[in-house]
Amino acid sequence: MKYDAIIVGSGFAGSVLARMFAEDGMKVLVCEKRSHIAGNMYEEEQENGVRVHKYGPHIFHTNNKKVFNFLEKYGEWYFYEHRVLGKINNVLVPIPFNFKSLELLYSQQKANEIKSRLLEKYKNVEKVSILDLVNCSDEIIKEFGEFVYKNVFENYTAKQWNIPISEVSKTVINRVPVILSYDDRYFQDKYQFMPKNGYTKLFENLLAHDNITIKLNTDALNYLNVSKNKIYVQEEEYSGIVIYTGQIDQLFNYKYGALPYRSLNLVFENYDMNYYQSSAVVNYPNEEQFTRITEFKYFSNQLINKKTTILKEYPRKYDYKDEKSIPYYAIISDDNLMQYKKYYNLVEKIPNLYMCGRLAEYKYYNMDAVIERAFELYEEVKENGKTEKTKRKK
Repeated sequence: MKYDAIIVGSGFAGSVLARMFAEDGMKVLVCEKRSHIAGNMYEEEQENGVRVHKYGPHIFHTNNKKVFNFLEKYGEWYFYEHRVLGKINNVLVPIPFNFKSLELLYSQQKANEIKSRLLEKYKNVEKVSILDLVNCSDEIIKEFGEFVYKNVFENYTAKQWNIPISEVSKTVINRVPVILSYDDRYFQDKYQFMPKNGYTKLFENLLAHDNITIKLNTDALNYLNVSKNKIYVQEEEYSGIVIYTGQIDQLFNYKYGALPYRSLNLVFENYDMNYYQSSAVVNYPNEEQFTRITEFKYFSNQLINKKTTILKEYPRKYDYKDEKSIPYYAIISDDNLMQYKKYYNLVEKIPNLYMCGRLAEYKYYNMDAVIERAFELYEEVKENGKTEKTKRKK
């Protein structure tokens, strides 16, 4: 077999590992089911010239300097601080909820009282979980927490996950805290940037190496299969590395049933105006069927006169039997994680098979976290020395 490693999927998990293996002198094959690289990070240009994120918005942010230094090698970046507004009681307020949001929705006297209580209760704390607020012993803070919970979290979460918020994992709810200051940025990370020429160009540069071969429109499950704790490629046993970034249940032919996900119906709309809304993203937690509207010119920094493109996101059920249905978000619950563990137990029996990424590991990753995970897995593979190429280097 001419490849030292086969990587299934060309998103961040697969592409970062492909590049690192390639720079070690390994021959790498990247199999991509879609007609393009970059996975859900893929960007394309609309007829009006606006560059959009085809599978929903992606904003780079991290506190990990190693991750940012790695990405800097493959493209130019420009400073970008993401800001989100939410429509609450017919008023657009900053999200995550902060002191500015508070003042827009409460009288000055009431807002000052709540701010005073918060700063006294949570001294030297920059942000606090909404669950901490609603369970606070201070009645003023508790009442405030219940207001934010009801108007910012409850209906939005129910729309996004199609289950009552009480059944949603606390890790999901805690992803958006309440900020105890006037900082209206959506993220507070040290490094916040966007690729100057878009994510697709970044991935092109990342995968541009003589040791990397890319096969698009290639369903890896038609190319390789797992049988009796071994991997076969075109019916020949394969002993090199296999990095799998797709759905783990699909890899094993849904042996233990399909893992539940939430999907999205993404509706793009073009308008003959400079800007449709006053922020890159506006959330609609209550009134509308969609959860948010994204306007891409805020991301791309393009100067296109009287042309803009927006995206409305309508959450929907994922159907693994429908090829057009895309699994975006794992539905985290004890039962679902137990189901995933059954699949992962099968992986552990195959010494040269590794899982990496959202779908393969059935968890939510920000892009910097999945890159960190790729770094970790690279070190693990090198340490294990499970390919002929790696063994020759030892």
